[in-house]
Amino acid sequence: MRVLVVEDERRLAVALQRGLQSEGFSVDVALDGPQGLWMATEHDYDLIVLDIMLPGLNGYRVCAKLRAAGNESGILMLTAKDGEYDEAEALDTGADDFLSKPFSYLVLVARLRALGRRTGRRRPQVMQFGDLLIDPARRACSRGDTEIRLTAREFAVLECLARRSGEVVPKRDILEQVWDSAFDGDPNVVEVHVSAVRRKIDAPFARAALETVRGAGYRLAADGG
Repeated sequence: MRVLVVEDERRLAVALQRGLQSEGFSVDVALDGPQGLWMATEHDYDLIVLDIMLPGLNGYRVCAKLRAAGNESGILMLTAKDGEYDEAEALDTGADDFLSKPFSYLVLVARLRALGRRTGRRRPQVMQFGDLLIDPARRACSRGDTEIRLTAREFAVLECLARRSGEVVPKRDILEQVWDSAFDGDPNVVEVHVSAVRRKIDAPFARAALETVRGAGYRLAADGG
């Protein structure tokens, strides 16, 4: 899932970004309200972690503007400790859930996964391509009766391709979806992960579901190869 963290405490924002990335999320960060609103409008996020106290535009107004514009991303708002009024206003403004500061990181991750399941119901819970099954809710993958173990990042790459099966997905799209929109590292990291996924979902089964389209990107065969 792709997540936007809107938090003006830079150290907390960076810590959340690194932690969520290690869990397999693709994470972008905005450090103030206007930037958060712009990023949420310009990009497609599954989930938004939105602080209330933000420079330029507070979290309530960001949330209200997004909902008024028809944005359906799952929004988890960070509220003040014991802030009953904050929590009530967050929900009234359009947030799906809230978490009071200071919060447990484990609880935050669990809340985000639960929120992702609720707001993502319009997507198929299990995607099937021939005998290749991909279950985003459980982060599970299998061919027939054989379970395939993937790392969090490998699964995210496979899910990105699966949601556009049959299409050629450019490397840049994968970087933005699985890493983040500001990624400035070696783009060959995509090739490394695609190769790792191919070794696991294709090679042991004598299949060719995951194709490299030279100069264009990668494609997952709709029939599972």
